Amino acid sequence: MTHILSDPYDADGPAAGTPDSVGVVFPVGMLGGGFPPDTIRRGIELGADAIAVDGGSTDSGPYYLGTATAKTTGSAVERDLRLLLTAASTAGIPLIVTSCGTSGTDSGVDWIADMVSTIAEQGGWSFRVAKIYSEQQASTLLPALHAGRIRPLPPLGPLQPDTLHSCTHIVGLMGYEPIAQALDTGAQVILTGRATDTSSVAALALRHGLPAGPAWHAAKTVECGGLCTTSPRSGGVHVRIDRGGFTVEPLDEHAACTPTSVAAHMIYENVDPFRMREPSGTIDTSDATYVALDDRRVRVEGSRFEPAQQYTVKLEGSSLAGYETVILVGIRDPQILGHLATWQSTLRMMVTDQVRTLLGLRDGDYEIQIRCYGANAVLGPLEPETAAPREVGVLFQARAADQAAATAIAKIANPLLLHLPLPGSEHLPSFAFATSPAEMERGAVYKFVLNHAVDVEAPYQLFRTVYSEVGHG
Repeated sequence: MTHILSDPYDADGPAAGTPDSVGVVFPVGMLGGGFPPDTIRRGIELGADAIAVDGGSTDSGPYYLGTATAKTTGSAVERDLRLLLTAASTAGIPLIVTSCGTSGTDSGVDWIADMVSTIAEQGGWSFRVAKIYSEQQASTLLPALHAGRIRPLPPLGPLQPDTLHSCTHIVGLMGYEPIAQALDTGAQVILTGRATDTSSVAALALRHGLPAGPAWHAAKTVECGGLCTTSPRSGGVHVRIDRGGFTVEPLDEHAACTPTSVAAHMIYENVDPFRMREPSGTIDTSDATYVALDDRRVRVEGSRFEPAQQYTVKLEGSSLAGYETVILVGIRDPQILGHLATWQSTLRMMVTDQVRTLLGLRDGDYEIQIRCYGANAVLGPLEPETAAPREVGVLFQARAADQAAATAIAKIANPLLLHLPLPGSEHLPSFAFATSPAEMERGAVYKFVLNHAVDVEAPYQLFRTVYSEVGHG
């Protein structure tokens, strides 16, 4: 049975002890990604004080936030969660899962919480669970917008009220403070909405008064589990943070951390190789040193943290962009591939003309994209000039306000994608559709429209915590 509790928290209250160091197991880059069970046992043996894992990401685009659905399959998430809960319960240490359900929406937190409850009942365990919600409503953000407290992050421009209202879901990225608060109130399992990738590990160190420089840098280093090792897919890492720095080692006995593999992770998903902004300030690793203690472990010292004058929370929001239908076709015709840019522009011109004539749609009513994988689909106009490819896969995307219109546009493109010659060519080429029917309806598609930071008065201002007792008895 679940009992909803409301526990007041004194933010100025004492921390739960002041140890000289804190050890954390970070088992995998994302919950549901899978890891060998033996690596978790090894992490516990190394003296872990907690297990932390990230449950989400924006890497795969705006759909998951827009629809509040998970990228990972439920069975994979439950498998990982069961192993981690078993290890944490047996060792008597807390488990923290951040950005639940991929995008950190409220329903994502509840999805993971339901799994925790089921696993606890089946295992005969009892847990005190903290659910920290990070989803925001446009109506509650409008006063901050009108007061000038919401600023755009590149490449977006100033935020408009209509953009806020267009979002199907908005989340704020919490820092370490709500997590530390939950730990201080005795939560054994902490499930959060959207949070910075570093917030869980940093919370475990900072709540004990360990220095912010090592705490934040260690958290950044291990945020993707084994990615800071020589064997990224063989398991996670154990990191021990102390007052002078931190030491990191892989959980797989055949993997290694090296000064290069550890230092390189500051470049991962970060525009600056030495500095990275968090809600409460900036990590600075420009004076950090990386020393191999042996052939598997690395010691890092010299990291600093610069507190910000203003605490900010990043906002992420996704809105409906329309409905999409796609066609995938393969081309090996050497004449076409030798003049691919001309063929693309001809295709676009003819589709646009026929859509206007046959469907009565104007430019603002729809959007088409033509991506030639094998030629310039990734870099586009930035692609350096190279020899003509031997083959390309052409992805034609039609997006409109409704699915029927998108599919109608794709159907107009269909015969052109099968046989369109170059202008003036005397031979009719043939291309290969990947599927039959060629048109594949993708349904609703979404776009990120919020990449902004809001000034807040307190780290807990935008977040809500609910405590419950779950499990056997």
